[in-house]
Amino acid sequence: MTLEQLLMFNTVALAGSLKAASDKLHKTQPAISQSIKQLESQLDVVLFDRQGYRLALTQEGRKLLQYAQRVLNEAQEMRQVAKHLAIGNEASITLAFEASFNLARILPMLERTQLEFPHTQIILKQEYLTGALEALNQGKADIAISAGGIESMRSNHFELGFLFSGSLLDVASPRLLSRYPSLSHVKELVNEYQIVIQDTGTGTANIEFGVQAGQRRWYVNDFYTKKMLIQSGMGWGKLPYYMVEEALANGSLHPLELKERQNLIQLDYYVMRRPQSPLGPVAQALWENLVQLATKQS
Repeated sequence: MTLEQLLMFNTVALAGSLKAASDKLHKTQPAISQSIKQLESQLDVVLFDRQGYRLALTQEGRKLLQYAQRVLNEAQEMRQVAKHLAIGNEASITLAFEASFNLARILPMLERTQLEFPHTQIILKQEYLTGALEALNQGKADIAISAGGIESMRSNHFELGFLFSGSLLDVASPRLLSRYPSLSHVKELVNEYQIVIQDTGTGTANIEFGVQAGQRRWYVNDFYTKKMLIQSGMGWGKLPYYMVEEALANGSLHPLELKERQNLIQLDYYVMRRPQSPLGPVAQALWENLVQLATKQS
């Protein structure tokens, strides 16, 4: 079975006659007829009823036509992907981003890149704390979005652009707070579980920030699990403001105002790349889309 045989089968089925198929394919009618007979022999079925004036698909032919069209479509897509790669476009690109970053803010840029380069896979790599910077440094990401001090990023020789600011806020559920009617100091929560996100990078060197000595803690590896535990009253901790805005409004979470603790942390998010590692065409297009957003924010 060949693609050419499937093409002739499909063309005759849609055109309804050998002559019409011959005109469309620029093949002789005998050549098309012979090709279809060979296909029928290989499949051991009759594809066309040849007794009438026009060729009509048999029941088996109608069913197999669906498969033939699927194979032809996939072959065409394969040709398009090969052409896409042949001109230098990447098979995939990776964007690493810090998990507290509100990805919804850049969805239009991702969609624009996807529409322009549909045959390149865009891999979104969610990282925590120093993980996105490390992925970029180690060449595991083409572009990264992370929060932090601009000087530390420049010291890594990144090219960067400011996107927007966000924040992390200490929150707890009414269930937990009901146990502390006059809560004011962080030390009062030492026997409650502080839900702590683990760093996916090595930049913090296992140092825990914002955790007091003797504090009970649970470790999680994503904010959604952390939010679920906090909202159920099983612990407390910081969450991105955009993730808790609705919960704060409906009262299922409350902000904490604890003395001797920074309850609200402001974060500045930057998009960055390594100038010493040239980007391919698709990664470059995504970078330019993100930098355009960064320019609009400045």
